Amino acid sequence: MRITCNRQRLVIALTVVLVGFELPARPFGIVGLAQSSQQAAIGARLMRGAVDLHYHVDPGYSDLGHLRAARAAGLRTLVLKNHYEPTSALVLLLRPEFPGLELYGGFVLNRSNGGNNVAGVEYMASIDGQPRPGKVVWLPAGDTEKEARESKNPARPFVAVSRNGQLLPEVKEIISIIARNNLVLASGHVVPEDALLAFREARAAGVKLLIATHAADLSGKMSIEQMQEAAKLGAFIEFDYRNTLDGGRTDMIRKVGPEHCFLSEFWTRNQAPKEYAGAAGIGAFAAEMRKRGFTDRELEMMFKDNPARAIGLPPSTSF
Repeated sequence: MRITCNRQRLVIALTVVLVGFELPARPFGIVGLAQSSQQAAIGARLMRGAVDLHYHVDPGYSDLGHLRAARAAGLRTLVLKNHYEPTSALVLLLRPEFPGLELYGGFVLNRSNGGNNVAGVEYMASIDGQPRPGKVVWLPAGDTEKEARESKNPARPFVAVSRNGQLLPEVKEIISIIARNNLVLASGHVVPEDALLAFREARAAGVKLLIATHAADLSGKMSIEQMQEAAKLGAFIEFDYRNTLDGGRTDMIRKVGPEHCFLSEFWTRNQAPKEYAGAAGIGAFAAEMRKRGFTDRELEMMFKDNPARAIGLPPSTSF
């Protein structure tokens, strides 16, 4: 009884204080839970039909549990990326285990994959499937000259894509393969000048699908003007979900135009135990984006429609 009376006195005192500050006396716990629940519902809605074009399967990065989480959240599509191995064959193995989740693979032009490996890209394009599993060719990512020069071992080998302001012949040949097979050319981690050089060549060769990979980050970091130029060439500009709220990136999206941008890598917890596509995390992100002026439609566009269009799929209108 004494404990109950003390609680009552505490509630009354708190109410008086709140009224004194002209604030409404509310049951904060219930309000907080309601807001959290609402955010989670919004996050769940954004994940239904979402398309992640940058789902890493490098060793130790993700596991089958995260793929199950993606399917349970209702994601539409994942493009599996591994800096060290092609992923199209892996896609064929995984597809029967994850019905309802569209899986595609790709090829990164890194040293472990043979660098500018014309035969490797040709082989990926030839792998049959319903639909064909090979989808994206990334220029070097981790093995660029800039990354090598700035690493702990600046003398290590790298994969060049240009020389004296011109694309290497084998890169042009790979771009031709991409055009013939309606694949996607992504810029990887090459410097912006090389990315734009490749995009111009790709457009001239008839490539329809272009991505400026993580254009606000790493060695491929672009200026606003370079992002805008890439968008004019038809490229979609990729932003990493995990740091989109940092470093002025939302201002970059606004200046380039949300209609030209998409989000990827929906890791809502990046430390162990890692979490992928968690509704609460996505919902909290969406709430902050709305505070910065982004509409629900623009968020849907960047989570769903634009990444779908970036790889030649129809918009996610049915989700």
